[in-house]
Amino acid sequence: MQIVPMRDLKDTVGIEKKCENGPVFVTKNGYGRLVVMDIDYYERRLAQSEEADFINRGLRDYREGKAKDGRTALHEVRGKYGI
Repeated sequence: MQIVPMRDLKDTVGIEKKCENGPVFVTKNGYGRLVVMDIDYYERRLAQSEEADFINRGLRDYREGKAKDGRTALHEVRGKYGI
């Protein structure tokens, strides 16, 4: 994790290079204010977050009895369609 003061944002080329290694945290008056990151990094993290959300929803549905495990579902489908 790299931390830079707000005034360093003027050096766009330098900030871009720092983003190659992950997000850059920008501070203002010593406090965190912004995060700057490469678009590819951002898109990967967003995809991972969405995948985790889908998994968590599925687990919640299963715990609440709204979903069945794969083996049970497959058995029911095979029985219904004679597969």
